[in-house]
Amino acid sequence: MSPTATTEPLRFATAEAVARIAAASRRTQQPQSRGDLVSLAMGEPDFDTPAPVTEAAYAALRAGRTHYSPLLGESSLREALAEKLTGIAGAPARAADILITQGGTAGLAAALLAIVDPGDRVVVPDPTYSLYGDLVSMAGGTVVPVPLGPDLHWDLDRLATALDGARLFVFCNPVNPTGIVHTREELRTLAELLDGTSTLVVSDEAYADLDFTGRPFTSAISLDGLRERTVYCQTFSKSYAMTGWRVGYLWGPSDLIQASARIHNTFNGSMNTFVQDAALAAVVHGAADVARMRASYEGRREIMREALATVPGLTLSSPEGAFYQFPRYDLDLPSVEVVAALRTHGVAVRPGSEFGARGEGHLRLSYAAGPESIAEGVRRLAQGFAALR
Repeated sequence: MSPTATTEPLRFATAEAVARIAAASRRTQQPQSRGDLVSLAMGEPDFDTPAPVTEAAYAALRAGRTHYSPLLGESSLREALAEKLTGIAGAPARAADILITQGGTAGLAAALLAIVDPGDRVVVPDPTYSLYGDLVSMAGGTVVPVPLGPDLHWDLDRLATALDGARLFVFCNPVNPTGIVHTREELRTLAELLDGTSTLVVSDEAYADLDFTGRPFTSAISLDGLRERTVYCQTFSKSYAMTGWRVGYLWGPSDLIQASARIHNTFNGSMNTFVQDAALAAVVHGAADVARMRASYEGRREIMREALATVPGLTLSSPEGAFYQFPRYDLDLPSVEVVAALRTHGVAVRPGSEFGARGEGHLRLSYAAGPESIAEGVRRLAQGFAALR
């Protein structure tokens, strides 16, 4: 070896987008789960995918449905979704304005990267799903977080101020992490705030089938004044227990969907053909399974609420949908430290700070776990809190 040779690895500069995401991201990667750990951290159904869905995939594979799909998605799936969306929106939805995506995550990415330019102001609730901020940062936009009200619904006065001159408002309903379901009245007020503006909306309604309020769920696309400016983002993951299948879709104004398709087709290409056949089976045959799983989640919500109510120092939220409880705790510790301490007692949850500055002092617990896991996980959480005191 030459005397001047070095064994130091070469270092390469990466794109500024990487640094922007790293600087802005609140998303946390927890250590790999152990066999003795009870996880109440994952936003993933513990149910198996319903049998008609998996059978449709098997049939598609046996039939040789393993070749490239059209870039917007299979026409049969898009037609079925158009019929479903027409019912939700109360207005005609065209299959040509639907893009099948690599899960809801890729759908959100395609929509935001198709809309946001460097310097654009993008309003998000605080706390909310942390992926939105990462995507805005990737695009070079500026995230404008708007603190929620004490009841974890929108603070409409603050929201009105923040939306002035904004390029985009991104929200989920029902809400990850709070479990809140925004009302028809809130959405109607949002439409009034945006009337006469060019501000766009991305409505992430991944948990729309998991609404426990007893009133009909109101989609953003069902309201005049919002429908015309909204990109609707949906996934098969939550309703149909299809997280590993990675299939979702977008619907909205034609020009925005075509722009989103340009982005999605560039970094994803078309979706797997046989997975789309499975998704079609879910749309056509899945209603009974969705209702079955929804009823189970509602029961688990009560199990978690009753168990958490016995833990000193916790103030419970009032989850109306999705499958999350977002309690506030009274310890003088950052939520990441609380989460780390709870792992030593054998239970995994997520820190509230992951979802925004106003999430600090909270924990997110998922009741997508089974009833026994919920009961045991909360028991261990109570032990952990007792030790921290």
